[in-house]
Amino acid sequence: MPTGVARSWPPQVYPDFNSRARRFPRSGYRMAGRRLTQRQRERIERLQKRRRESAGQGTDAQDGAGLGPEQTGLVIANHGQTLIVENGAGQLCRCAVRQNLGRLACGDRVVWRAFDTGEGVVVAVGERHTLLARPDYNGQLRPIAANLDAVAVVLAPTPEPSEYLIDRYLVAIAAIGARGLLVLNKIDLLDRSGLAALAERLEPYRRIGYPLLLASGHAAHGLNELRAWLRGRTSLLAGQSGVGKSSLIKALLPDREIRIQAVSAATGHGTHTTSASTLYHLPDGGDLIDTPGVRSFELGEIGSNDLDRGFPELAPYLGRCRFSDCRHETEPDCALRAATECGEIAPRRLDSYRQLRAMLQAAAKLG
Repeated sequence: MPTGVARSWPPQVYPDFNSRARRFPRSGYRMAGRRLTQRQRERIERLQKRRRESAGQGTDAQDGAGLGPEQTGLVIANHGQTLIVENGAGQLCRCAVRQNLGRLACGDRVVWRAFDTGEGVVVAVGERHTLLARPDYNGQLRPIAANLDAVAVVLAPTPEPSEYLIDRYLVAIAAIGARGLLVLNKIDLLDRSGLAALAERLEPYRRIGYPLLLASGHAAHGLNELRAWLRGRTSLLAGQSGVGKSSLIKALLPDREIRIQAVSAATGHGTHTTSASTLYHLPDGGDLIDTPGVRSFELGEIGSNDLDRGFPELAPYLGRCRFSDCRHETEPDCALRAATECGEIAPRRLDSYRQLRAMLQAAAKLG
């Protein structure tokens, strides 16, 4: 693992299973504290595939260990070694995880079996199309959310938005192929001129295809538009502390406390820890994964192609500079600088691109 991956607590976003990032779930397979061989991993994957294909067909009778037939489910909450899994009927079950499956996350589609005690065990994990992970205190990657379709980046007048941080979010979101949205929250704190000035600062993002939604969780402004954007998707709200993510989540989920109690009852602990990631079904359709403590993304193993996807306005000009190793700074006949001078690229976006590119190149040398 490159040293830049596990250097800090905030999460990383990885493309999953159809690219080089497929290495993450495979390398996560462990048994009895040791890393599995390639042959063992392949055998586990074949077994999981058979279980995914047979789940829900009613082919397994209850065995001698008191396990019922295999069935599909959705991970609703993650409490470390214990998961809360929702079955097809919407019922919640507390489940352990087979040791050879690695770490699971909210949003994972799983195959599980119920004990006659009412609890269960997860025996296989469905293919993921995206994965949000972050290093724990030991530097080991811990999955946070799986199968995300969209990420809404929440901003507010205070703390003052940082375009550089927004660009890091958008690069990470683009790398996994998820849709991105900017939500300017707490607009009730701004007067008309202040709102106009902040919206103008964010205008370059709207021009390159990222919608900008004006909202106020306190004043219930813009919530219908946000619900419409989240509908039918598995989404996550991200943003710095203090931007009002919690107030938006409460407004989007009026029965959240009831659902928290239902998860608490399923855990058997009586209370539901506020630090656990939890998936909620939105009233208008779609799912929202609440990840307390997750505020920002690290770029992790993102490569130059992933970085380019986060700057779509640069695509027509990349590769058109006179020099193939152009740094887009002072070199003659730089296509990106020429496009910036013509107003096709926002100057601040080009500056951000150069900073992120230099950072990734430095990390690659260290790795």
